[in-house]
Amino acid sequence: MDLSTTYLGLKLKNPIIVGASNLVTDLSILSKLEKAGAAAVVYKSLFEEQIHLENLELDRGLTDYDDRNAEMTSLFPADMYEAGPEEFLMHFKEARKSLSIPLIASLNCIYDDTWYEYAKKLEEAGADALELNFYNNPRDFDMEGRSILNEELDTIEGVKATVKIPVSVKLSPFYTNPMYTINEMDKKGADGFVLFNKLFQPDINIELEEMHFPYNLSTEHESRLPLRYIGIMYNEVKADLCANRGIFTGEDVIKMILAGANVVQVVSTLYKHGPAQITRMLEEMEIWMAKKQYNNLGEFRGKLSRKNINDPFAYRRAQYVDILMKSKQIFKNFPI
Repeated sequence: MDLSTTYLGLKLKNPIIVGASNLVTDLSILSKLEKAGAAAVVYKSLFEEQIHLENLELDRGLTDYDDRNAEMTSLFPADMYEAGPEEFLMHFKEARKSLSIPLIASLNCIYDDTWYEYAKKLEEAGADALELNFYNNPRDFDMEGRSILNEELDTIEGVKATVKIPVSVKLSPFYTNPMYTINEMDKKGADGFVLFNKLFQPDINIELEEMHFPYNLSTEHESRLPLRYIGIMYNEVKADLCANRGIFTGEDVIKMILAGANVVQVVSTLYKHGPAQITRMLEEMEIWMAKKQYNNLGEFRGKLSRKNINDPFAYRRAQYVDILMKSKQIFKNFPI
């Protein structure tokens, strides 16, 4: 079976991309992921916010003892400073050298200038493409949704003007109208969309009565959200479509391609099952394609997208209403 595909202008041997996570910072794990069949890797995100935090922590550590001795202004050399993005870029270059498959950089910044500066640095470090991680966590009650979108549109336009490599956008589903947002970003030149970001969500420990920060892995059923939007957006935008969240098996990958995805990103299934899961997923895809007599992905990509199915209501609210009307069937054995 021919599992090859293209994404962001990159020719990939199959549609399975390893998403951004701490897994990819370990070179030995990177090697295992590539040998297992990964077509590309998205490196762990470079967060400007984290760099600022590290700068503040270093500054506090360097000045804590400044007033302890009148004859000693500091315990540390005067030229000590935080490495900023340089340490990250060093590790990124090491990952780039260790892989023969494409390595995509992921970036999240606060200021316009930093978006452009870091994007250029990642391009120079060898990134084959760039993924803008639009992780916006509004804390201001007066900020309008349109102002957030305008900032992101300006960022896409500015980054595209700064670098020559392809630029994709990783979005959350929490826009008033994700389809409008994707369409506007497509007009600004985004080369691809990753649907959707798995946002950090805190929890509360009721015994200790304090905030708890658990790992936020996806579950199998979360794939339905990206499945719906990819099915709607297929052939509606110029950009490529990448499905993310809740993709654990080869069957999940097949569903996304039937909906219209070019590729998928996986993380949680690797944490749970290890790098060998990629091999199993690819084998499952080949078995299904042989059974259905498909020779390549293009023969069934988008077959069940909104554009290509006979049921005009499959991706609409009407199906939700239909399920509610049949609720008695679902709960006929409900214990009372």
